[in-house]
Amino acid sequence: MKRIIYLFILSPWLVSCTYTVPEGTKSAEQPAIFPDYAGVVIPPNIAPLHFELTGPSTEAYAVFSAGNVRQTVKARRGSFHISASPWEKLLAEATGKTISVAVSACIEGEWINYEPFDFHVAGEPIDSYLAYRLIEPGYHLWNRMGIYQRNLTNFTETAIIENHMSEKNCMNCHSFCMQDPDKMLFHMRATLPGTLLIDGERIEKLNTKTAETLSPLVYPSWHPSGRYVAFSVNDTKQSFFHNDPNRVEVFDLASDVVIYDVEKHEILTTPALFASDRFETFPTFSPDGQTLYFCTAPALPMPQSFQEVKYSLCSIAFDPASRTFGSITDTLYHAPEGGQSASFPRVSPNGKYLLYTLSGYGNFSIWHKDADLHLLDLASGESRSMDILNSDDVESYHSWSSNSRWVVFSSRRMDGLYTRPFIAYINSEGKASKPFLLPQKDTEFYHRFMKSYNIPEFITGKVTVSSRQLALKAKNDPGIDLTFK
Repeated sequence: MKRIIYLFILSPWLVSCTYTVPEGTKSAEQPAIFPDYAGVVIPPNIAPLHFELTGPSTEAYAVFSAGNVRQTVKARRGSFHISASPWEKLLAEATGKTISVAVSACIEGEWINYEPFDFHVAGEPIDSYLAYRLIEPGYHLWNRMGIYQRNLTNFTETAIIENHMSEKNCMNCHSFCMQDPDKMLFHMRATLPGTLLIDGERIEKLNTKTAETLSPLVYPSWHPSGRYVAFSVNDTKQSFFHNDPNRVEVFDLASDVVIYDVEKHEILTTPALFASDRFETFPTFSPDGQTLYFCTAPALPMPQSFQEVKYSLCSIAFDPASRTFGSITDTLYHAPEGGQSASFPRVSPNGKYLLYTLSGYGNFSIWHKDADLHLLDLASGESRSMDILNSDDVESYHSWSSNSRWVVFSSRRMDGLYTRPFIAYINSEGKASKPFLLPQKDTEFYHRFMKSYNIPEFITGKVTVSSRQLALKAKNDPGIDLTFK
């Protein structure tokens, strides 16, 4: 009779619940950790929040507790990694409640039991994917860049497309229709220029420069129907500074806003969005498709007046059935009165709030250290600074989750150079919770990763169109010429 012997090799994280945490001196302080996850509100479907102690220790433990679920993790070189299965059990137990984390560390031969901190687990999930461009913080030249998607429920990142497949060109301004991964677009610049628009299995390459417009189409916003996309057209320049805290200044010599009809391959606009004596930019549609928001400022001579240009936040009605615009432009933030400049307006999918950026001047706030996020209540017209989201450095581009309960925004708060994605919960009254850094499997990741996260966008699932399809379309298709109406 044969005897079968099974040998199980278990990860230390899976058997970590057998650890006994030594008793030590009780501290009234919470441990100093990176990323700073203490007191944050997290989704019930987020990847494990791995963290590290910022100070030296010879040995350390973290006890995660939620209801009847308890998991003890031993640190490895000061870092705590909790595996997926116990983490998911903790999230399930703590949904609508909290996960408590008690850290004990041996420092200079003495054990210290720190005051526990909490993860508050929201009842509402987050969209399962986040899309973004990764690029070095360079200005004139680039080598490798790509548009990527990260599964937020784990640590899997895949490329939507990388520029080594398209002759090292520039690609930017990816945008999705109502967080739909099957309906998106992005631009290619320099080599193989054009805009690639994906709608399910259909892929189109568009030649978007017309004789009547300043430039190819630039900053996009999809109409919720998918029939239209609002774009800016911009004659953009940039300057560099050696002694200014704002290292780079990007400004427009001229700019307008237009709407692209996806079905007819036509561009349309109205004088309120296409005036030679004003700059218009950063359009965004309301979730019902009846209103177009945009930023506008008097056209001043550039670049000599770049610090005097301040953009107001305005809106105009749009009728998608007749493709016509309203006759009245409403001002939601009046720059001459407020004293600052508005950029990046984005409306929550439930139509209640508009999140936007304010900075001292100009419209390209991603290099302005004073750039902060503000929230406009569209029912009351009241606007307030989102102080809990803001820092002493740049907060700029942002997007909403499909359920209007989560926002992601790019911030340079860590080192003033690289933009990283931060996520925050927004409750039904529009109040934000402390933001948290996008979790990574390796706690050292952000210390050594030398690329910026650009244009973080929530999507409800994975983009399935293949990179090869997109690259072949860019290389082999001459593109569809647009007409201006």
